[in-house]
Amino acid sequence: MRSWRRAASAAIALSALSLALSAQPASAGPEDRPFTFAVIGDIPYGDAQAVEFPKVVAQINADPDVQLVGHLGDIKSGSTLCSDEYFRFIRSEFDKFEDPLVYTPGDNEWTDCHRPSAGPYNPLERLDAIRDVFFARPGWTLGQDSVRVASGADAGYPENVSYRRAGVAFAAVHIVGSNNGMAPWTGNTAATPEQAAEVKGRTVAAVQLIRDTFDQARRHHNKAVTLLTQADMFDPTVTDPAFANYDAFQPIVRTIAEESARFDGQVYLLNGDSHVYNSDKPLDTGSKWLAFYGVTTAAPNLSRVTVDGSNNGTNYLKVTVDPGSKQVLTWTRVPLTF
Repeated sequence: MRSWRRAASAAIALSALSLALSAQPASAGPEDRPFTFAVIGDIPYGDAQAVEFPKVVAQINADPDVQLVGHLGDIKSGSTLCSDEYFRFIRSEFDKFEDPLVYTPGDNEWTDCHRPSAGPYNPLERLDAIRDVFFARPGWTLGQDSVRVASGADAGYPENVSYRRAGVAFAAVHIVGSNNGMAPWTGNTAATPEQAAEVKGRTVAAVQLIRDTFDQARRHHNKAVTLLTQADMFDPTVTDPAFANYDAFQPIVRTIAEESARFDGQVYLLNGDSHVYNSDKPLDTGSKWLAFYGVTTAAPNLSRVTVDGSNNGTNYLKVTVDPGSKQVLTWTRVPLTF
C-alpha cells in the first residue's frame, strides 16, 4: 500500500510540476536564438579516468560555444566503490563546470552498488546519498552558473528536471540501466519488495514528467522535445535481447512512443549506458523494438543518440539547437585532446 500511495503522490506532484515547466535558465535569450550544449556520460569510468576528469571539465569549459552541459549518468564503473568520498569528489568536479550542469543519475552509482566489488551497499541507501550530494538544492542546476529548472522534488524526485530553451522542451528523466533498477541484487533471484516499490514510484514519476513535457511543448508550440536519460532502452549491441531484462522499461517506452506520435515536431532522446556512439530511430516503422515493447504506433519523428563512454569516453557530444533549422538538433563528437 505504501508503494501505491507513493506512486499516487508522485503523479499528483508531478502534475503540479507541469505548471513550472516553462522555467528557463536565467541566461536564456529569445526563444528563437540557437544555443549549444555539451553532453557526456559513463565518465569517469575507473580510477584512471577519474584522475583525468578535471581535464575533461577544463576542455568543455574552454569551448566558447558551449552554454550548458548534460551528464547522462554513470559517474563511475560498476566495479568500483560507491563511497561517499567518491561522490563528493565528483560533486567537486561538477562544481568546476562554468556553465549550468544537468545531471541524471546512472545505475553504477546506486542501483548496482549491491555488488561486492562496489561496497557492497544497499542501493536504496546509495540513492539517498546521491540525492543528498548532487540534488541538495532542488530546482537549480549544478555548475558555477547555476540556473533555475523545474524540479520533481515535491514528489521525491529532485533529479527529475525540465526546462525550455530555444524553442525546445527539455527533460532529464531518471531512468537507469539494469532493467531500470529491477535487476536482482546480490544473493537474490528476484527484486526485493523495497526494490520493486522504488522502481514503481520512479517509473510513475518518469511517465508523468514525459507526458507533462510533451504537453507543455504543445502548449508553447515548441519545435522539439529532448529527453535525457541514462538507460539505453534500445541497445543495438545486444543481438538477442530478452524481454525479462527490459520489461521495466515498457511503460516508459510506450509513453515516449505515444507522446512522440502525437507531437507535430521533432523528438530527441539522448542516452548513455551502452558506451558506444549510435544514432538511430528506434521507434520508426519496421523497427524490431515496436513489437519487443508492444508499441502499436510508430514514432518516426523520434531520433536517438547514444554518447560514447567507458573505454570509448574519448570525446564529448556537442549539440547545437536551432529552432529555425529543418533539423532542430544537430551534433558532432569533439575529441578530448589531453
